[in-house]
Amino acid sequence: MSFLNLKDKTFLITGINNKKSVAFFVAKTLEQEGSKLVLSVQNEKQLEFVKSMFPESIAYQCDLQSTESIQTLAKDLKKKEITLNGILHSVAFARFSDPDFHNTKFEDFQEAIRISSYSLMELSRELKSSLDIKASVVTISISSLRATSYGYMGPIKAMLSSSIDFLAKSFSKDSKVRFNAVAAGPLKTAASAGIPGYLENYLYSEQLTLRKEGLKTQEVADTVVYLLSERSSGINATSVTVDAGMNVNYFDEKVVEAYNNL
Repeated sequence: MSFLNLKDKTFLITGINNKKSVAFFVAKTLEQEGSKLVLSVQNEKQLEFVKSMFPESIAYQCDLQSTESIQTLAKDLKKKEITLNGILHSVAFARFSDPDFHNTKFEDFQEAIRISSYSLMELSRELKSSLDIKASVVTISISSLRATSYGYMGPIKAMLSSSIDFLAKSFSKDSKVRFNAVAAGPLKTAASAGIPGYLENYLYSEQLTLRKEGLKTQEVADTVVYLLSERSSGINATSVTVDAGMNVNYFDEKVVEAYNNL
């Protein structure tokens, strides 16, 4: 038996958009560990992609803005008698129509909340009966940085990170299901590329890591896989920061010196 003991365990993975996404890296790592995968994506194009990349896995198209769609997924899992040992919630969406935070439209904010935060609560509720009593639920949040260009996704991700505490408390009444978040630093993902000014921020963040090297998506995925495994059984209602030490290095001497020499 391997240390993580993931062989033949079953996990629901949401949010595989392409080969650069955190969810893709997690799915590939779990597959290598011998886990069984149930994949949930938002649209038909993504469904075709995951079926081609993970032909041995079960794949669903599930609109996380639709309660009915999530309930359909839950009913099919029950029908197939699938017990989930864990869920990865790796979904985020925002319309960056205005660069100024105070100009955020309520409609955009509401849509982003539904997809990026509330969907975790709804998935957990509807799939509760399919979860193993000791299952692990992990979501992808962001580190403590407050990048201006990230806009209103900042407070929405803060809401997501906070919700794991209350989900963990709520589920503890009748199960041992755990809820945790991985608070990731800047990554080279396709989704990040859509954020205004992200490339400049990413290059700057590389200099703030203690190793002067950007965070790798696989490093985030490895942390997720650990949290999904039974080896992390003592970790619950926690946000694990994965940012290569950037959170303690905002006043890096070389960065400060470079600025003062402008």
